[in-house]
Amino acid sequence: MTDGLAAVLFDMDGLLVDTEPLWLETETEVMARLGAPWTPEDQQALLGGSMARTVGYLLARATRPAPPETVERWMIEGVLARVRTGGVAVRPGVRALLAEVARAGLPHALVTSSQRVFAEAVLDATGITFPLTVCAEDATAGKPDPEPYLLAAKLLDVDPVRCVALEDSPNGVASATAAGCRVLAVPSLVPIPPAPGRVVVASLAGVSLGELRRIAA
Repeated sequence: MTDGLAAVLFDMDGLLVDTEPLWLETETEVMARLGAPWTPEDQQALLGGSMARTVGYLLARATRPAPPETVERWMIEGVLARVRTGGVAVRPGVRALLAEVARAGLPHALVTSSQRVFAEAVLDATGITFPLTVCAEDATAGKPDPEPYLLAAKLLDVDPVRCVALEDSPNGVASATAAGCRVLAVPSLVPIPPAPGRVVVASLAGVSLGELRRIAA
C-alpha cells in the first residue's frame, strides 16, 4: 500500500440506492394496519437503524397492536414487493465509484442495517455486486453500534482505522465513527455536519477513489 486506505465500506439504503421512499410507503401502509398515522419525521427518526428498532417504534405508536414478528413480516414483504415490481434507483456516482474501487483491487464491502433478503433483492435489481456483505442478521447489535463496521473490517482482515465508510444517515455515521473508520457522508433525509475524520458531500457524483485516499490519509 502506498497510502493509508485499506478498504472501502459502503452503506446501502439512501447511499447506494434511493430506497427511502419505498420504506416510507411500507411504513405508512403498516401503520395504517396498526391504526396510527406515519409521517416523514417518523421515518427520519429511524433512518439507518435496525429492523428491530423500526418494529419497536411502530408498535409504540400502534392503537391495534400486533406481534413483533408479524409487523416485521409486513415490513419485509411490503418493501420487497416494491423493489421487485417498481425497481430501485441507483444514486448518482455510485456505479462509477464502485467500478473504480474494484479496478484498483481494493477490498470493499456492503455494510447495511437491512436484512439479507432485502439487500440481495436490491443488489439483484440493480446489478451491483460486492465481494462481502454484512447485513442485519450478521451482527448482534445494529447501527449506531460499531459492531457492523468492526465485523466488516475483521472479515476483510483490515484495520478499521484504515477504512473509509460511506454513509447517508446519522446512525450510520455514528456506527462507522465509533468503529474507528474515517467517514464520507452523503446526507439523504437528515443533515450531517462536517467533523474531524468526516467529510460531507452533496452527492457521490464526481467522488473518486483519489478522494477516498485523501480522506484516509
